Amino acid sequence: MDVVKLLLLGFCCLASAQYEPNWDSLDARPLPAWYDQAKFGIFIHWGVFSVPSYGGGETGKGASEWFWWDWKGAKESWAVDFMERNYLATFTYPDFAPQFKAELFSPGDWAQTIMDSGAKYVVLTSKHHEGWTNWPSNTSWNWNAMAEGPHMDLVGSLAQAISAYPALRFGLYFSQFEWFNPVYLADKAGGFKTQNYVAEVSMRQMYEIVEQYKPQVVWSDGDWEAPYTYWNSTEFLAWLYNESPVKDEVVVNDRWGQGCACHHGGYYTCSDRYDPHTLQKHKWENAMTIDKYSWGFRREATIDQYLSIEELVSELVVTVSCGGNMLMNVGPTHDGRIAPILQERLEQMGAWLKINGEAIYNTTPWTYQNDSVNANVWYTENKETMSVYALFLKWPTNYNLELGSIYPAPNSTVTLLGYPTPLKWEVTSPTILVKLPSLPLDSTLQWGWALKFH
Repeated sequence: MDVVKLLLLGFCCLASAQYEPNWDSLDARPLPAWYDQAKFGIFIHWGVFSVPSYGGGETGKGASEWFWWDWKGAKESWAVDFMERNYLATFTYPDFAPQFKAELFSPGDWAQTIMDSGAKYVVLTSKHHEGWTNWPSNTSWNWNAMAEGPHMDLVGSLAQAISAYPALRFGLYFSQFEWFNPVYLADKAGGFKTQNYVAEVSMRQMYEIVEQYKPQVVWSDGDWEAPYTYWNSTEFLAWLYNESPVKDEVVVNDRWGQGCACHHGGYYTCSDRYDPHTLQKHKWENAMTIDKYSWGFRREATIDQYLSIEELVSELVVTVSCGGNMLMNVGPTHDGRIAPILQERLEQMGAWLKINGEAIYNTTPWTYQNDSVNANVWYTENKETMSVYALFLKWPTNYNLELGSIYPAPNSTVTLLGYPTPLKWEVTSPTILVKLPSLPLDSTLQWGWALKFH
């Protein structure tokens, strides 16, 4: 799609648009219901950065996907030292690309693993800040996964594999800027008074990925250096909502230019690992990582630098109780594997959701989020079934769960998800006590439980 076509498309959209290219109009678009119902998705950060896959070791705890910038932009000592120790002085970052072969990449296995995790959507990096595209972009002719490295369309391969699972929705992350793109740097040096990079690169690529792969999530990032007017964000979103092949079901985040995060867009991400622990007025997402420090895979990561399944379940419970979705990130290896520890976390989350998913999917925040007397208890509600769920993260040693924020009617039934028999409960004003079954803890998935009040 050439620049003229882009401009004509913009004028065309204005003539017949349901949504106009301004924030008042775009922000009024209702969020498609599937997204709020989904609650849990998987984020995948994968690119040339997966080859060095290094975040500083003991000195850094850095994010490996920022390696090029840390080495050549910020000139972090740990990155410079790493390259001097292991590579010739003539080695450049693009020299990593031929090593990004993805020779063990099995998109079908990835799709099955994601499905087994209990996730309802997946978001893959189409392009990170390094500028490498995981699809054969027309504007990145020698810096993409078809021209170098894997010599295949990674985005298309995973999109096709995901399509075999109707319960999963496919989304794409896209970085607006590129650290070392000379066209972008020229626009930046001129105070963003020109938009050559937007016209020649970023906007073309945005249209490419939507038209070719039809993502139902467009996860924008790398926007913060310039205002939304530079990125032509409102024009793109008006087209996305009015004319695109995913106009009825697509959802977007809030990273569309300086000052937009937490203010404009579909759902709010606000910041990486955003977890306010309180109910928010606007739909939001907690995009977070199993690796505590990095989105891309790190070879030097130690076991204590990965979140435990208990921590992940807690994060999901609190996020959903407060009205958010959780997008949990994994960083595959350069050869296309999901490392065993990450695979284990995905499988564990899926096992937990098989039992407790009823208290997560399709729920809404209840009157209270956290219990008034028990900090380990968080609530959700299913309005259709008129059920309230109390998710608790610590099993009481005396098997009596005290709750201070819920007062069931005398004829209410209380059940433990995954346990067949209704539980006994009693009023102990001003609280209630629910008598939990005497189950061996190793048989109940010791990462969190859910009571259903109906």
